[in-house]
Amino acid sequence: QVRLVESGGGLVQAGGSLRLSCAVSGSIFSINTMGWYRQAPGKQRDLVATITGGRSTTYVSDSVKGRFTITTNNAKDMVYLQMNSLKPEDTAVYYCSARTAWATFWGQGTQVTVSS
Repeated sequence: QVRLVESGGGLVQAGGSLRLSCAVSGSIFSINTMGWYRQAPGKQRDLVATITGGRSTTYVSDSVKGRFTITTNNAKDMVYLQMNSLKPEDTAVYYCSARTAWATFWGQGTQVTVSS
């Protein structure tokens, strides 16, 4: 089992920054990929960024490329999403995810609201 707890969401003006954190516990050694997803009201949950493997290979979606960065610490028990130059369209609930060979685990989500 893997447990994920997000924090760091909030209300920010357009152009501002936030850093989301995801605390990871449980079978950390079994995790292949960590990721951040987001879901706006009435829309599907979309991939934002992932970080994979020992080399920490990263991917960010085109919609946030150049503005968002995903990182992890050496212990792999924290995953961060640094969000800069935020736009109103970034408003959503942001979810942390962890994928193992047998399951994908999710956090409870943290709300990010960007005002114009």
